[in-house]
Amino acid sequence: MGYMERYEEWLKKLPEAHPFHAELLAIKGDDAEIKDRFYKEIEFGTAGLRGIFGAGTNRMNEFTVGRATQGIANFILGSGEDVNRGVVLAYDSRYNSKEFAQLAAEILAGNGIKAYLFPSLRPTPELSFAIRSFAALGGINMTASHNPKEYNGYKVYWMDGAQISGEISDGMLKEILALDLFDSFKRIPLEEAIEERKVRMLGEEMDLAYLDYVMSMRQRSDDEIDRTIPIVYTPLNGAGSIPMQKLAADLGYENFYIVPEQKDPDPEFTTVGYPNPEDTKAFALSEELGRKVGADVLIATDPDSDRMAVEVSDGKGGYIPLNGNQTGALLIAYMARSMYEKGKLPAKAAMIKSIVTGNFGRVICENFGIRVFDALTGFKNICGVIPKAEDMGYTYFFGYEESIGCAPGVEIRDKDGICASMLIMELAAWCRRNGMTLLQYLDSLYKKYGYYAEDQVSLVLKGIEGAERIGRIMDVFRGNKPGKFGRFVVDKCTDYIDGYKDVPASNVLIYKMTDGNWFAMRPSGTEPKIKFYFYAKSDNMDESQELVKDMRTAVGEMVNSIE
Repeated sequence: MGYMERYEEWLKKLPEAHPFHAELLAIKGDDAEIKDRFYKEIEFGTAGLRGIFGAGTNRMNEFTVGRATQGIANFILGSGEDVNRGVVLAYDSRYNSKEFAQLAAEILAGNGIKAYLFPSLRPTPELSFAIRSFAALGGINMTASHNPKEYNGYKVYWMDGAQISGEISDGMLKEILALDLFDSFKRIPLEEAIEERKVRMLGEEMDLAYLDYVMSMRQRSDDEIDRTIPIVYTPLNGAGSIPMQKLAADLGYENFYIVPEQKDPDPEFTTVGYPNPEDTKAFALSEELGRKVGADVLIATDPDSDRMAVEVSDGKGGYIPLNGNQTGALLIAYMARSMYEKGKLPAKAAMIKSIVTGNFGRVICENFGIRVFDALTGFKNICGVIPKAEDMGYTYFFGYEESIGCAPGVEIRDKDGICASMLIMELAAWCRRNGMTLLQYLDSLYKKYGYYAEDQVSLVLKGIEGAERIGRIMDVFRGNKPGKFGRFVVDKCTDYIDGYKDVPASNVLIYKMTDGNWFAMRPSGTEPKIKFYFYAKSDNMDESQELVKDMRTAVGEMVNSIE
């Protein structure tokens, strides 16, 4: 069935009173818009769904969410697992997130599967923690993470608390695709399901248990840190507001400030637009408040609080952003040193990083005797390595990737922006207690381990034409395997399309140069873009940054030549 036939089918099947009927009539005759909405079905990839909200098969809506939930219910029912173990449901501050979570609860209950539902927005890491706490079958989170306001998403987790992958993901997808979007799914009204105890509402008890676990990750005692350090935090109108304020109060931080305009939920993200803390523009109001209160550190989490980013004072009234490679290295060094000094560093500790993450954190780990494991991008892959490491006798120490994601604790099998924020606050307070700043501490690591520089380019190519060009770019680099990029001579090209060593198959290419510097490229699994990651190391930062700049330029010239 073609996109126009699907469009006509929706017009025919939707009641005229349904808001989507009017929405579809409004685009009648707009071939490009109809094609974008109906040329494919929204993909169940990267542990779930993510897309723009609206009418269409390539959109997030009650039909795509309903079908996904019924398909997952069918998978669970056929798995032989005890359905009374239940599924945990959470959501963020986006439009329709609450409604989607309630719809999922009604469908699960209608299929005889117990559901645990949070009554208001919660951080993604708390969902992972709750799954493991209840020994639940899995979880579903309605969130589009850091995407723009038009988007929503549907993240799926399995009983280990990590996002689904492999056979579980494939099995769920098979069940979902066997259903029609307009099927009448089994469903019980929410209030009825609560009365019949098929849906259990969660509350403060789980919140406190999660925060207790986060606080158990502290590395230093109160007399080793300076809790008077001025800190500014923004949840970017998302789920981090309440837990972070409670953590700061319980831990005794005397000068903790939250950006007032971004404290409360706002699905429009009015003051930030694009709620991605990886984008320095998201820190505009934090910087303004930081200058007023003399903050040493600015911290931001994205709407579902799995990502965390940091800016640090330059001592001149401005702020310098740290990227995910730097933040990860800082936390690794701080935690490893703290555990070592207190005799708590496991004899066989394991750190897990993505293959496109830099090597700064790796060399720090190796200095402390910590084994480093590689994984594909995404925390379903990073946390998916934990059981393997444990089977080999290792104790999980830390996991991270370059896109401002950290998993500091083994009981939370996803990025945890709340725990990472708490640790950054403590690290900054420890630095202050010892007469230095975070920047000075970072510089001490560069002096010891080498000056690592990095850069990232995301080439956004929307729509069908964009997806096709991304494919051509990967094909040309994969097929030609250039021997040089400007002044950089290629030593080795590693292609992960069929897997490499212990890392499963993925559409990733890594080019390593004869001087040890390297770059990676891969299409995004959640957004219409292709990403490039550039890394260099030298004896001083200026030279490292120059190497990265030249590599980026040389690779960019080849990319731009591909139509």
